[in-house]
Amino acid sequence: MASIVVSGDTSGAVTLSAPSVAGTNTITLPAATGTAMVSGNMPAFSAYANAGQTVSAGTFTKVAINTEYFDTANCFNTSTYAFTPNVAGYYQVTAQVTLSTTVSYTLALTQIYKNGSAFKTGNDIRGTTGTNVRLLDSALIYMNGTPDYLEIYARMDGTGTITSVCNSSDGYFQAVLVRAA
Repeated sequence: MASIVVSGDTSGAVTLSAPSVAGTNTITLPAATGTAMVSGNMPAFSAYANAGQTVSAGTFTKVAINTEYFDTANCFNTSTYAFTPNVAGYYQVTAQVTLSTTVSYTLALTQIYKNGSAFKTGNDIRGTTGTNVRLLDSALIYMNGTPDYLEIYARMDGTGTITSVCNSSDGYFQAVLVRAA
């Protein structure tokens, strides 16, 4: 087994080893400086809401996304429903919320909140019938790694009882690092 070790005073050691399979394997490093990402340090999560919740008419309500499919770097909190990545970079974020009402509504939308404030607005659906409304929000968002965090909020304007329809396919929140900073 052949290996190359590169050491530095403050950066630790990097070990490159020949693969156990014959052939040519090439990794090309760019001339630019930065962080090399490997599968072990690329945060990604997918979570869903496993129970419905009441959404107050006319106000944004944080969606209780409380069950994880996976969380590769332990960055999603199922108690606060927030994603706080531990690596600075650009994250592809997607969320879907399904709202249901028994009466007419005039507006339904979702927002991705960053650090407690509205940041990206998704669907803005207007209608007059009492039915389920699926709202989608997707954005590429820069996160500084810590303390930036993201949450999902939903709003429906109307009267009567408004609830989120929550299961693994109707209410979800997910993100993945696509490029380090």
